[in-house]
Amino acid sequence: MSHSVKHAAIPGRLYIIGFGSIGQGVLPLVLKHLDITADRITIITADARGRDEAAHYQVDFQIRPLTRDNHRDILVPLLRKGDFVLNLSVDVSSLALVELCQEAGAFYLDTCIEPWVGGYTDPSLSPSLRSNYALREAALELKTRYPGGPTAVLTHGANPGLVSHFMKQALLNIAQDNGLDVAVPTTRDGWARLAQRLNIKTVHVAERDTQVADRPRERGEFVNTWSIDGFVSEGCQPAELGWGTHERHFPVDGQHHDFGSQAAIFLNRPGISTKVRTWTPMEGPFHGFLVTHNEAISIADYFTARNEDGSVAYRPTCHYAYHPCDDAITSIHEFVGKGYVQQERQRLLMTEIVDGIDELGVLLCGHEKGAYWYGSQLTVAEARELVPYNNATSLQVCATVLGGMVWALENPTQGPVEADEVSFERVMEIATPYLGPVVGVYTDWSPLDGRETLFPEDLDRDDAWQFKNVRVC
Repeated sequence: MSHSVKHAAIPGRLYIIGFGSIGQGVLPLVLKHLDITADRITIITADARGRDEAAHYQVDFQIRPLTRDNHRDILVPLLRKGDFVLNLSVDVSSLALVELCQEAGAFYLDTCIEPWVGGYTDPSLSPSLRSNYALREAALELKTRYPGGPTAVLTHGANPGLVSHFMKQALLNIAQDNGLDVAVPTTRDGWARLAQRLNIKTVHVAERDTQVADRPRERGEFVNTWSIDGFVSEGCQPAELGWGTHERHFPVDGQHHDFGSQAAIFLNRPGISTKVRTWTPMEGPFHGFLVTHNEAISIADYFTARNEDGSVAYRPTCHYAYHPCDDAITSIHEFVGKGYVQQERQRLLMTEIVDGIDELGVLLCGHEKGAYWYGSQLTVAEARELVPYNNATSLQVCATVLGGMVWALENPTQGPVEADEVSFERVMEIATPYLGPVVGVYTDWSPLDGRETLFPEDLDRDDAWQFKNVRVC
């Protein structure tokens, strides 16, 4: 595919809400691959970050923080039918913007479901109500209220987003490698039955970021390769995971929700303090953080197969397993050790990165061949060569944002949809040229490897893929 092809046209104006690392990284992709000129783009953001980048492309840049009280006053006079709202902000309610876009006839896309400021950590709310599960359930209600409305693509970055498309391609690859004659499923139930047939017990969204800067982290500083505010917010939410039908040891600190799909559970502890065992091809085995993400819930829900009476016949366990860059690890250690009080200084790594890879994919476990990782191995050098104002982490997000925008424009009356409902083939076609090597690798690793070498442990040796074996206690 040509790196300069125009995939689709935005009929009206594009409004980019928030202009941090992802906004800055996606703007050059939008101008290259969508039929829109800079004079029809407006950035509305909360601070001056990205002003120089916007000026470089001669794009209107407005510092106008959106709040619960003012967002309608600011946006309603602007939005017209055929406009596109690209929401890349933090602390701005995704659901409020989706509703506004449905009323105005405007397209919409975001990379996660954000609440208004404080919604992730509001102590007056129960852990269940400040979870991604609760935010997703509220978003699903919008689907029933706006059927056939302008397409609003929810949670469509790298993860959540791209990993849902990796999941489908990985299932097809495993089926082919096992000699199964399988047609590409065309329904949600068809995909669930394929996962069930292959005996996929657990899905890890397994990510290892090895990017390193020319200046190490200092005390009192939070360093990361993508939104620090976003990482801290989701890290302070309860750890959440889709809960599979093969599981037979419910966590002692686990809880079910008393509403919604029941596809997921949560732990009474923050994700940034919860670790799990996982594996990627280049890193091998490692411990990652079980940080809550929408895809852990949506994948478990989407790939649920049901009996005729509606009861659940099959569901995979699914969760994030994230090892950020090493400077972020020490930032987290300091942050947690200070009682979850965020450091006064932040440093988003971009131009100062000198080396490293973001290895992001899905690890499908329990099938006949053991475990299979499928995903992107993008180096920072290749990311910079492909698109300015990016590192390896941001470009994986930005390429998928572009793919989701194109799909929305090509399918304009779908109403609110999740990443799992978007064409994986179309998004992969658009995003893959920007993902570096996209590979599939089998492994005989399991979470039982190397256990009980120093002390006895409470393990389930009859089924390696039980969550109690995966969790680091």
